[in-house]
Amino acid sequence: MDKQELVATARTVLKNAYVPYSKFPVGAAILMKDGKVITGVNVENVSFGATNCAERTAIFTAIAQGYTKDDFMAIAIAGDTEDYLPPCSICRQVFAEFFAPDMPVYLTNGQHEIKELTVLELLPFAFTTLDM
Repeated sequence: MDKQELVATARTVLKNAYVPYSKFPVGAAILMKDGKVITGVNVENVSFGATNCAERTAIFTAIAQGYTKDDFMAIAIAGDTEDYLPPCSICRQVFAEFFAPDMPVYLTNGQHEIKELTVLELLPFAFTTLDM
């Protein structure tokens, strides 16, 4: 699967987001080493701290399905924003836990443009097990 297809998958799940408060749907699609794609959407709660982002929904779903941190290949994040939609800081820290530093991260915008970064570029000074 190429990056355009992965981004298209992330865009497809936008409609499934539960966003009654912000009206800001986000979709994520993760390519696994076995070729499977795991998707996620943001799920809001009236207590915003209980909200879960699309990226973490997809990561946690993959883990629940038996995948391990060595199984992740790439992630695409989609929304209808003017600029590229970056993951929040909590999601970036979860990326550091499960993704290799050089793993591709595809950010998109409402014009369907794609910006490719790595996990390390998104979070250059990540807190890792080396810091424990």
